[in-house]
Amino acid sequence: MLKRVDNLRERLAEDDIGALLVTNPVNIAYLSGFTGTSGYLLVTPQEAYLLTDFRYLEQARAQSASFTIEDVAGAPWKQVSSLLAKDKLGELVVEGDHLTVDVFDKLTAQLEGVATKALPSPVNGLRAVKDKGEQEAIAAAVSLTDKAFTHILPFIRPGVREAEVALELEFFLRKNGASGPSFSFIVASGTRSALPHGVAGDKLLETGDAVVLDFGCVLNGYCSDMSRTVFVGSATERQKDVYYRVLEAQQSALEQLRPGMNGTEADALARNVLAKYDLTEKFGHGLGHGLGRVIHEAPRLSPVSEDVLKPGMVVTVEPGVYISGEFGVRIEDVVVITEDGVVNLTKSSKDLVCI
Repeated sequence: MLKRVDNLRERLAEDDIGALLVTNPVNIAYLSGFTGTSGYLLVTPQEAYLLTDFRYLEQARAQSASFTIEDVAGAPWKQVSSLLAKDKLGELVVEGDHLTVDVFDKLTAQLEGVATKALPSPVNGLRAVKDKGEQEAIAAAVSLTDKAFTHILPFIRPGVREAEVALELEFFLRKNGASGPSFSFIVASGTRSALPHGVAGDKLLETGDAVVLDFGCVLNGYCSDMSRTVFVGSATERQKDVYYRVLEAQQSALEQLRPGMNGTEADALARNVLAKYDLTEKFGHGLGHGLGRVIHEAPRLSPVSEDVLKPGMVVTVEPGVYISGEFGVRIEDVVVITEDGVVNLTKSSKDLVCI
């Protein structure tokens, strides 16, 4: 954790920021290890404070031993003011992409003589590149998701509700160590499979349905994400054709992704393949996104993203084609950007499966 705080201090110095107040619980856990539901970090050039209340003092001391623990006693902004005065700091930056306007106003009312600015959190940029431990944690979560996919295949059959499939997936993941799902599972069958975010509903699976499964878990604080499309009974020639074109698009991206590309260039690796088959209009979302402590993090891989890929970033690669009123297909893996390409963490087969 100290290395992460040191990296943050370097970033603050580069941006000429004297002190940063961290309020986003995800960023707090990333920097300090603290997972309580009431806490703030104040990071200055010399000090790193964890502010919490009586309920979490022992937890804070256990999880964040390298931080100076402060009891806010019900008045966190007054405590922030006192610490800034003690350290003779006259400027404070807050996480403008997390702190509400109401809380910001209450904070600034307590900070007399302190210039306070709300800016995008510099912690988000640090989180985008995962260290070895984070990559291993994500790999473990992905591996559990692979096992869940193998487990769920015999459960998919005519007459089963989409919601039952989602419930069985979640039960398996929790039973095997996950603390919960990383998002609301998508189990979309038949014409509903053409809904990119068709969360599991009451529809019964039917013979001939395409079934898009998009699910993941949180394991030891890190997320997984995967999508597979399977077919109930058999697949039509049209369904097979679209499936293999989506698979071709994904494979093109997996083979060519490199550090130094921006999100637009990465997205084009798959989109250009689908363009050969006049399917780009049916691919209405980006190629992928970063993931880590939350399911959607930087970078973004999309036609409008300027995010630059760097070694250590962990991203999804998930092209899809959605034909309204008919069916949809999406295939998604999680990969680590390396010095010269990617390492694919997702091991589940992408053979066309008819159940």
